[in-house]
Amino acid sequence: MEVLQSTQIFVRYQQYNGEIHYGIVEDNCILQLSSSFSEIADNVIKYDGSIVEYSEVKILEPVVPSKIVNFGWTYAEHAIETGGKTNLREPFLFLKPISSIISDQEEIILPPSDLTKQVEMEGEVALIIGKRGKNIKQEEAMDYIFGCTIFNDVTARDLTKSDPQFTRGKGFDTFGPLGPCIVRGIDPTNLRIVTTLNGCIVQDGNTNEMSFSIPYLISWISQVMTLEPGDILATGSPSGSCPMKSGDTVVVEVDQIGKLHSYVR
Repeated sequence: MEVLQSTQIFVRYQQYNGEIHYGIVEDNCILQLSSSFSEIADNVIKYDGSIVEYSEVKILEPVVPSKIVNFGWTYAEHAIETGGKTNLREPFLFLKPISSIISDQEEIILPPSDLTKQVEMEGEVALIIGKRGKNIKQEEAMDYIFGCTIFNDVTARDLTKSDPQFTRGKGFDTFGPLGPCIVRGIDPTNLRIVTTLNGCIVQDGNTNEMSFSIPYLISWISQVMTLEPGDILATGSPSGSCPMKSGDTVVVEVDQIGKLHSYVR
């Protein structure tokens, strides 16, 4: 057993024989672990001695959470473009179901046109909670972050504009691409987010542009619900969200984390 170092890249993956493991990425290889996420989050990891090639395994969503918490309209320009509010005193909150999650290189399946005609991407930084917390103080909030990953808050925009709440427009299966990895030891308050649609940049923002600080968001939501290890806090989308159609490729890239690829069907 070894104590974690300051910055590491974790992936959750499936081998050809169906076994699922966590591992630490080094160059093009993965150092396989026998640890569960809860063990890793406790700052101790257990190597099992195996090394696998990154290209020879299926990368899965990096965590299986108890909940996906989404903060909306945390970037003023995105709030304006989607008809939201820019002078919120408190964050705008919604949840996405676990069934919305897909991993890197998987397909976003568009619902039938009689349900929605305007599905858009929203590239975001997601925080992965590392320890249980309730009524967390802002000055202690960053200690509850295990690491950061990439999230695409896929949205049926016509439904979020018509429904009194966002559950339906945000909650379709495959509307939550996540991954490909969790990076531990980076500062989530200054990360550039670039989303491309078929190779063209449509979103380009930075978490330092958010209207609420990350410590405030963590503290605020912990007054409402207990945060559990593995929970996902999606911090909101910069401006540039736009419609997708079948056959499109969406890539969300975040500094120091990597790229999340999705294919629209």
